[in-house]
Amino acid sequence: MTVKVNMVVPNLSTKPAQSRGRLSTLFKAILIICTVTLIIIALFLSLGIIRLPQFGINILAAFVYTAMIALPSMFLLDRIGHRCTDQYTRLVALMQALALVFTATFGCLAAGLVLQIVGILPYGTYWPHFRANLAFSIVISLVVGLSISFYESLRSRFQVAQLELRTKQVEQERAYKLLAEARLSALESRIHPHFLFNTLNSIAALIPRDPQLAEDTVGKLASLLRFSLNANQSGLVPLRQELKIVRDYLEIEKTRFGPRLMYEIAAPAALDAVKVPPLSLQSLVENAVKHVVSKRQQGATIQIVAAEDSGRVILEVIDDGPGFALEAITPEHGIGNLIARLELLFGADGRLEVTRVNEKTAVRLSFPASLE
Repeated sequence: MTVKVNMVVPNLSTKPAQSRGRLSTLFKAILIICTVTLIIIALFLSLGIIRLPQFGINILAAFVYTAMIALPSMFLLDRIGHRCTDQYTRLVALMQALALVFTATFGCLAAGLVLQIVGILPYGTYWPHFRANLAFSIVISLVVGLSISFYESLRSRFQVAQLELRTKQVEQERAYKLLAEARLSALESRIHPHFLFNTLNSIAALIPRDPQLAEDTVGKLASLLRFSLNANQSGLVPLRQELKIVRDYLEIEKTRFGPRLMYEIAAPAALDAVKVPPLSLQSLVENAVKHVVSKRQQGATIQIVAAEDSGRVILEVIDDGPGFALEAITPEHGIGNLIARLELLFGADGRLEVTRVNEKTAVRLSFPASLE
């Protein structure tokens, strides 16, 4: 059974449209306002409320063409951009070009009709005027429309990239926070008052009958606490260093449990330099001492095995206990802490499994081998 700890990052904001050619709300609002303004001016002109010189009439006619072409173009491009994705980039560009040809033709027809209604375009010149302006309108519509669509597509992609960057930054910050919490939890578990009190009591009992062993135990305790403090600054440590701490810890506990605690360590010298998470094996060994050795009258044997297989480091802690379910492990527990650290350091490549083999419980760590 393998357990993974996944971090959930909340949605930072509404994801911007990733569709190609979506037009901005500001651009659409400006275009609608300009179109309404032109309609009002044309209406006043037709009613004789205002009069314009020939230069002004020519400018107004140009703006009427622009409005009649740009307004339907805006909605069609926006619809195409909304419906289609970047997966079909060339098809989308072709559809937009065809849409612009259609809106340019429709806009010329509509603009000519408006100009004739308000009296700017004389009767009988509608179709010649349409044919004279159609080609120019199509070219301008294609150039301007496709340019705006391309710009909006780049703007949308930039917004998506910004959101992804912010999301990654939040994930990284959470990872650092979780790593700090995991290391702090590991440090706190090492200096748990019960462990310290039990060790100090054992040392006090050893002083009159075996001063040398008491002195050795004090040295091992100091080494363990020093390693715990240094581990707070280390991502990975050599396996030989981790095994030394495991031995020191087991020797300290042997002063309490005596012959009830037996252990074996099988780790080839070739793996001494392999990097492992600090206090990883020690957490598993501590769990075995606390829940197996201390609970059994006859004590228990703890086996620590290190191996390498297909570029992966495999660390096992085997004991005589009944086993446990990883689903019941909380993040505050030492093993929950270890699972979180594996996730941070190795992602999906870091695994922790619990199995039963020959009436023994084996807790296995596996992750990619590294000598860096």
